[in-house]
Amino acid sequence: MGIKKALLEFMREEAYRPMDIQELVAVFDINKDEYKAFKKVLRTMEKEGIILRTKNDKFALPERLGLVTGKLQAHAKGFGFLIPEKEGEKDVFIPGSFMNGAMNGDKILVQITREDKNGKKREGEVVQVLERGNSKIIGVYEDSRNFGFVVAEDTRINQDIFVSKKDKNGAEHGDVVVVEITKWPEKRRSPEGVITEVLGKKGDKGLDILTIIKKFGLPEEFPNKVLNFAENIEEEIDEKEYKRRTDLRDVVMVTIDGEDAKDLDDAVSIEKLDNGRYKLGVHIADVSHYVREKNPLDKEALNRGTSVYLIDRVIPMLPKKLSNGICSLNPKVDRLALSCFMIIDNNGKVLDSEIMESVIRTNERMTYTDVTKILKDNDEELIKKYSNLVDDFKTMEELCNILNNKRLKRGAIDFDFEESKIILNEFGKPIDVKPYEREIANRIIEEFMLICNETIAETMYWANLPFVYRIHEEPDEEKLQKFKEFIYNLGYVIKWNGEVKPRNLQEILEKVQGKKEETVVSTLLLRSMMQARYSPECTGHFGLAAKYYCHFTSPIRRYPDLQIHRIIKEHLNGKIDEGRHKKLTTLVEFASRQSSDTERVAQQAEREVDDLKKAEYMQDRIGEEFEGIVSSVTSFGMFVELPNTIEGLVHITALDDDYYVYDEVHLCLMGERTKKVYRLGDSVKVRCSKVDIPNREIYFDMIEDEYTREEIKATKELLEKLPEVKQDLKEEVEEKSEDIL
Repeated sequence: MGIKKALLEFMREEAYRPMDIQELVAVFDINKDEYKAFKKVLRTMEKEGIILRTKNDKFALPERLGLVTGKLQAHAKGFGFLIPEKEGEKDVFIPGSFMNGAMNGDKILVQITREDKNGKKREGEVVQVLERGNSKIIGVYEDSRNFGFVVAEDTRINQDIFVSKKDKNGAEHGDVVVVEITKWPEKRRSPEGVITEVLGKKGDKGLDILTIIKKFGLPEEFPNKVLNFAENIEEEIDEKEYKRRTDLRDVVMVTIDGEDAKDLDDAVSIEKLDNGRYKLGVHIADVSHYVREKNPLDKEALNRGTSVYLIDRVIPMLPKKLSNGICSLNPKVDRLALSCFMIIDNNGKVLDSEIMESVIRTNERMTYTDVTKILKDNDEELIKKYSNLVDDFKTMEELCNILNNKRLKRGAIDFDFEESKIILNEFGKPIDVKPYEREIANRIIEEFMLICNETIAETMYWANLPFVYRIHEEPDEEKLQKFKEFIYNLGYVIKWNGEVKPRNLQEILEKVQGKKEETVVSTLLLRSMMQARYSPECTGHFGLAAKYYCHFTSPIRRYPDLQIHRIIKEHLNGKIDEGRHKKLTTLVEFASRQSSDTERVAQQAEREVDDLKKAEYMQDRIGEEFEGIVSSVTSFGMFVELPNTIEGLVHITALDDDYYVYDEVHLCLMGERTKKVYRLGDSVKVRCSKVDIPNREIYFDMIEDEYTREEIKATKELLEKLPEVKQDLKEEVEEKSEDIL
């Protein structure tokens, strides 16, 4: 047993009381030669927050002292939340006066001051910052006579960073800069720093997105060592690779992607067998042939974890030489691949499968738009152009529908949310925001990738090898209960008792389909779900109702896919012995954790860029009127989503026709006097009243349906011409006209 594990087990003992280093040395019988290493282990464990050193220099486990370790999620108003490291542990609210110099993203140790009681969340105080989350901060430099300071772009960092005149390094008042912190904040002292980079003036083209890239610490350029290594990779496929691999160059296959995609990592082939079954081939670029374990490309790819897509630019996981070049499955050229063939019956069941290293040559580079036009619109010109492939596309559509029906029958949850497509002009200004359409071609690729990922995961699970799985745990019980209450109040009866199954939730989505509350119910259900993540344990994917699932199909842009390609190839070639098994166990644990973390950061950055551009788009539309749906209701107002996916807040103070009270159970706002109710899913008319670009916030005002003077006059004239019109309608118009005239 390692010393770290032994120390933890010892400290978990009921009888353990905090001990200093000398006492621990005596207990573990540490000799002079071992003392240095023992001390180093204790220091590392302390730095990681696994153990804590008390004021008397004694060591103990934080949880035994009522302390919790985790990351700080700060709020612009000064308070924050501790997000615990331990799975399943609840967040801790930290009042602003108890932050004690901790900053957003820091790893902290918190003393619990109040446990969950009477519906009030548990609270705590920061007792120690274990690891700083941001040593570099982006902000605007403001100059004064004797010193300067940087106001952070990230509103969650609410302390200005003091900069002395000698450390401003050429920065001028109003410049957007990068400041490196040299002294961390304390209870009553601001942080201090030195300016390391001047990015430009606010409003410079592309600076807004660059600021977000810097804020999230996303990598920009590849190190020269990595670029040089990529440049030296031979573009020609080695003759011995042709000999040792399965030659699939005669198999008809295509890539189907968006118009602007350059990293084509998946191709598909289809064959309808004589017995009515389907032979589906999914062929994935063999990136692992070039990105070998621990070479410079691999180290950089692991560090990045994923490619990040920011509207008008991509921060790739791999250099362009690979992502857009030798690894991209461009048409009519030989490429190395990892192929998975599946024999699928008419019920969507995979009867047999085979995974192989292959050489492929894709026939065409198809787009979602063109394939959809062929299948949905019967576009004559395209049908003629791709006449040799049209039957294959029709067979793909058949199989896609079979696989989709099978997934839905087994209870997979199919969230049909509108994703947004933001279009920028050459100056980086948003000129259009519209829903991204999920057409038949997109769905074909989606279903084929899903079934392939499941097949690979199941095969490797039974091979009993270390592996990176994609898992999705059961929903949070408390949130699910609130969801259950909410939809019950909408009039939907749920038939689940005890353990909830994905099928139960999918049934609800089917019941609300096409109704005005569909978006709201889907959104609320999604909020009660856990986030999917990578794991060395195969615990299943709740949302897909899949027992086995992994990410195999995108090794150009996701590290887990690349890692499992290596394992699959080693397995196919019989190279995994006991020693390698042990090494892979450590590798997949680290890759799972690192990939989950980098995925979260990428998602946050992508979301922030989208929110920024949506806010910019609406800034030019202040005063314009829109129709939307109430997508969220809170105690401070309600969010309204427009058909183009843009969301804005109607603050409670903007509802000035009454005093509105928030009903948490029914998720609605009710007027005390008028009894007027705004519920989730209600259709409303709004006017854009204000846009706050720095905080990416859009504000709406409600528009009530009112009779205009012209409408009253026209209606009166109509009533005079039509005496047979019902009396009650006449009375209503008279009443309305009295109010207005």
